Amino acid sequence: MNVTFPSIVALLFFPGGLFLLASGLVFEYIDRKLIARFQNRIGPRWFQPLADFIKLLAKEEIIPQGTIKALFIGLPIVALAAALTAGLSVPLFGFKPVVSFTGDLIVTLYLLSLMTLCIGLAGANTEDRFSIVGATRALTQLFSYEAPFLLALLGPAIALGTWSIGEINQGAGQNLWFILSQPIGFLAALIGLMGKLELPPFDAPEAETEIVAGALTEYSGRGYALFRIGRNVELVIGLTLIAAFYLGGFASPLDFLWKTFVLLFITAGLQALFARLRIDQTVGLWWRIGSILVLVQLLMIIIGGSLAPYVAGLIGG
Repeated sequence: MNVTFPSIVALLFFPGGLFLLASGLVFEYIDRKLIARFQNRIGPRWFQPLADFIKLLAKEEIIPQGTIKALFIGLPIVALAAALTAGLSVPLFGFKPVVSFTGDLIVTLYLLSLMTLCIGLAGANTEDRFSIVGATRALTQLFSYEAPFLLALLGPAIALGTWSIGEINQGAGQNLWFILSQPIGFLAALIGLMGKLELPPFDAPEAETEIVAGALTEYSGRGYALFRIGRNVELVIGLTLIAAFYLGGFASPLDFLWKTFVLLFITAGLQALFARLRIDQTVGLWWRIGSILVLVQLLMIIIGGSLAPYVAGLIGG
């Protein structure tokens, strides 16, 4: 929808800011509820994510010895701020992006990668062995899934000849949905997002039975709350990008709701279906296979785009 909101309203309230934070909590609830129903459990009540967030904000913030205090306090803030800033260039809820310029796709993907970088630095900033192991796993997994996720989103951008998210969103709905013409890219984007967010079965960096809470073991209170809601915001933005690129874009808020919820249903099903992978399986499998498949698809898109004018000329002649 080509509706323009005042800058201060869009930044602080809607469609970004507070509304994006609330949407992150809603998506977390739906995700947890779906997984519970798939596993024949009742699942959380509707207010549980909000109650958890308020509880964490009210808890005491304990800063362990041997850490750099400024980093310990600042990293959760930077992670959440990066996720909220990335949301400004995305067509959230079917509305026109607040900020749109040529190349905003690359900037947005960079901002989305800061969450994992901050989590890795947060774990490395402590002397706790579980945090250090979790940080190592998180950063290792970042390089394994960030590249396929980036390459997967470049497919529709190359096909449409633009690096603007808003223009891709508009162009994706005018032709055949890219999920049909680029199915490998869609699969790579969805799995890449799950790997980036460390969702099961790609949650080895925070495997509670092995390393407690991974890189965030030493975090409690406000810091942990900011990291947690930052991931929820990144989930909303990631699903929005995949739906906008591969499911024909958004023409209205209703389009946004059903397309993102379909993707959320798929990710919840995958989380419930598969057991946790070992870190070597998580990293090696997707780095070798996923990246190669996406690169092959990108090569086919580039070659197809180069040959299209000649084929059209032959047919017309």
